[in-house]
Amino acid sequence: MGKKEEKTNVMRLLDSKKLAYVSHAYDPDLTDAVQVARSLGQVPEQVFKTLVTVGASGGHFVFMVPAGSELDLKKAAKAAGEKSVQMILQRELLPLTGYIHGGCSPIGMKKPFPTFLDESALLFETIFFSGGRVGHQVQMKPEDLQKMMKITPADLTK
Repeated sequence: MGKKEEKTNVMRLLDSKKLAYVSHAYDPDLTDAVQVARSLGQVPEQVFKTLVTVGASGGHFVFMVPAGSELDLKKAAKAAGEKSVQMILQRELLPLTGYIHGGCSPIGMKKPFPTFLDESALLFETIFFSGGRVGHQVQMKPEDLQKMMKITPADLTK
């Protein structure tokens, strides 16, 4: 009998909503999102990284952008209805979200934050994003992700 797959909290939450996903493991020593995409045999445009920002108002916002892309802070602010947004400091990530750098998923944060998905995700049947732990990605349909949580498609990259 094979070893049972270790479920992350993200996977348990998706299971609880009966949403389809495929889990993928990768070498946890990979820290660059493009390297992660390649290790999974995927194009970087289909693998999304989860970025957490703080707005001028003090509110927090989550942005999902393709692995090889950079978040355009002006576009992000516009999408969030903020004057400006900036990336939070890495040391603030765990206390704010419950996730560490490299394992941050839009699903299962300590509290829900307005979340935006780069509109390019809608070009793919499925997308990949963090499974909530370094070394784990989940693959699912963007529309199923939208069933899991309120997520707004927007133009977010440079």
